[in-house]
Amino acid sequence: MTGQEGAGTRSWLRVPHTLVLMVIMMALALVLTWILPAGSFEMQPNEAGRMMVVPGTYEVVEDAQTLAPWHLLSVVPRAMASASDVIFFVFLIGGVLGVVRSTGAIDAAIGGMLHHFRNRLALLIFAAMFVFGTFSATFGMAAEYIAFVGILVALCAALRLDSMTAVGMMVVGYGVGYGISFMNPFTVMVAQDIAELQPLSGWWYRLAIAVPMFAIGFHHVYSYARKVKADPSKSLMAGLPATVAPPAEDYPKMNWQRRLVLLSLGATIVGLVLGVMLQGWWLTELAAIFLALAVAAIIFGRLRLDDAAESFITGAAQLTATALLVGFARSISLILEDGLVLHTIVNALATPLEQVRAEFSAVGMFLLQSLLNLFVPSGSGQAFATMPIMAPIGDLVGVSRQVTVLAFQFGDGFSNMIVPTNAVLMGILGLAGIPYDRWLRFVFPLMIKLTIAGALALMLAVWIGYT
Repeated sequence: MTGQEGAGTRSWLRVPHTLVLMVIMMALALVLTWILPAGSFEMQPNEAGRMMVVPGTYEVVEDAQTLAPWHLLSVVPRAMASASDVIFFVFLIGGVLGVVRSTGAIDAAIGGMLHHFRNRLALLIFAAMFVFGTFSATFGMAAEYIAFVGILVALCAALRLDSMTAVGMMVVGYGVGYGISFMNPFTVMVAQDIAELQPLSGWWYRLAIAVPMFAIGFHHVYSYARKVKADPSKSLMAGLPATVAPPAEDYPKMNWQRRLVLLSLGATIVGLVLGVMLQGWWLTELAAIFLALAVAAIIFGRLRLDDAAESFITGAAQLTATALLVGFARSISLILEDGLVLHTIVNALATPLEQVRAEFSAVGMFLLQSLLNLFVPSGSGQAFATMPIMAPIGDLVGVSRQVTVLAFQFGDGFSNMIVPTNAVLMGILGLAGIPYDRWLRFVFPLMIKLTIAGALALMLAVWIGYT
């Protein structure tokens, strides 16, 4: 079973294995470097020393080097090195969680949550999505969630839900959180700085639209979960190996040792949040604090060192496919950068926005940013590449810079849930065992809903003079 067949029927559209899909997209990116003219904007450092595009300076590069076909081979190890922080974070998290799970603490906690949420499905989904969405909206968290995929999948399996529901709670929560954030330091604050806006200005409108946007995401996930719980054959994961959860009475009992392990896990999460928020920690520091959690789990769980080592290696090995997908996803944008066509794509897509009315230009910016997220999946990277162009275009067509930032947010945040070049998304799907085509069938209807809602929110922002 490859993920294209299930429930006794054959999919009308056969999507290849996710790794094959990555290679196909790499090949298409290489072809684009042969077809499109190489070009670039001038880049200048801003006051903070960050390199930014200078609007109106795009020029074709005449003597650009043509990428050879074997560039597809050499770019992979470079991409692996470029994404090494995420890749090794994935391995370390897998190993640490393997150690923590071997203590029985997580399974005991799942048993308790199963008893508590057995008849409170809506509350479980709302609470999970709210937590993921809030941390993404405020601290820009995303990659950190990879650590909790296995736990959420196991909990959903115990509740007779599929892994799609588990990942839906996580990814939709963080995708909507990124899209409607009023203070994400990696997207909102960077984009506002480039657009020369006061930091966190215009927060009231983003906070107001957060409620309906979150409601759309919650309704989509909850409706699917309720349908699957009532009839498991309607699961989009039908026909694929599923996580089998033991009956509630078979979960290990909670004791003081497992409570200490869970307290250590809670302290790790608090430390993670405070470190990101106050100290600017990133994956190196976050991996270190998780390794400290493994040490605590060994001590409190009274594990033999040999057993702990085996659990660590087994947990890390289970994420090998996930780590590979992260590296291959990075290869796509690296090819476009090497071929000097990334700026060409940005320039060609931005030019038509100057020809339409303000409200339609704002919607066009949203759609453009969504498309560009396929090539530049980094939120801050996309801000540096596009905001210096979008802000002056907005000035010309009557779109305020605050609306331009909002269009960037929507495009970057919402499309994070669907673009296969998003390393975090592919890592989460790989860990949960969800083929990309199955995920696409789940999330595409939601993307349509959020795109319509986002377009209406942008048009309203233009009409009310949101600044």
